[in-house]
Amino acid sequence: MAMYKIAVVGERDAILGFKSLGLDVFAAYGEEEISRTLNTLARSDYAVIFITEKTAMKAQETIDKYTSKPFPAIILIPGADGSTGVGMMAVKASVEKAIGTDILFKDE
Repeated sequence: MAMYKIAVVGERDAILGFKSLGLDVFAAYGEEEISRTLNTLARSDYAVIFITEKTAMKAQETIDKYTSKPFPAIILIPGADGSTGVGMMAVKASVEKAIGTDILFKDE
């Protein structure tokens, strides 16, 4: 039985701290490098890949390729500069898709 792993992809200064938690970290900057890293991780028993929002924006097409698959789960996280809101919008879209309505951002 394969042991699934967790990876973090993004700018070096934003992801290095995750190494102390025992997660595998992969610094990636250009669109091609990010896509190649994600594809390699997806084929290598990584069940969860955290990726900084800034990095994810450069490889959206590659990330979209995995959204309909059960593994790996690609989860956007804020980078060293803080959140851009992209991660929360991805969660919102996933919730809408799963239950058919937006329950996260209802006007009061």
